[in-house]
Amino acid sequence: MNTISSAAESVDASTPSPAETPNTEATTVQTAVEGGAQGGTPAPSARALLKQLQQQFPAFRDCLPLAIGIDKQLLARIPGLDRKTMRAALGIHTGSMRYLRSMEKATVRYDLDGVAGAEVTDTHRLHAKEQLQQRFKKEAERKKLEKAAAAEAEAARLRQEKLQQLASKFSRG
Repeated sequence: MNTISSAAESVDASTPSPAETPNTEATTVQTAVEGGAQGGTPAPSARALLKQLQQQFPAFRDCLPLAIGIDKQLLARIPGLDRKTMRAALGIHTGSMRYLRSMEKATVRYDLDGVAGAEVTDTHRLHAKEQLQQRFKKEAERKKLEKAAAAEAEAARLRQEKLQQLASKFSRG
């Protein structure tokens, strides 16, 4: 919270609106960070921040395996960034199917600019593989339950239809 209040104090009242500033990638992220720091304006959502990170940094855009400690790199590059929102955005990114698939096959991690760094350990590759397997298993179970529910609904509809036919056949007409 101290970061937000100090960032809010440092924002000049004569700062041009986002419409008046050039639409560069750095400006987009900085505007979102400052917008969250101003009183009354909510911080950007994790998804909005992730979209901005994807626009600005090749490692996010290309869904490369991120370097350990990427959060510290982000905080150093984007002063005033809300840690909670950043962590949520990182969670969304690293939990995505695309990222897990790239981690499963990766050998090297990358920094924000897409420069290769440390190697991906077998433990991390295995973790990504397990996460994908769990997702596929959950999805298969969900589809199986949907199919069973649809079959049950169809059977109920057929029973109801048959009852209506019997009722109309034996009703006083």
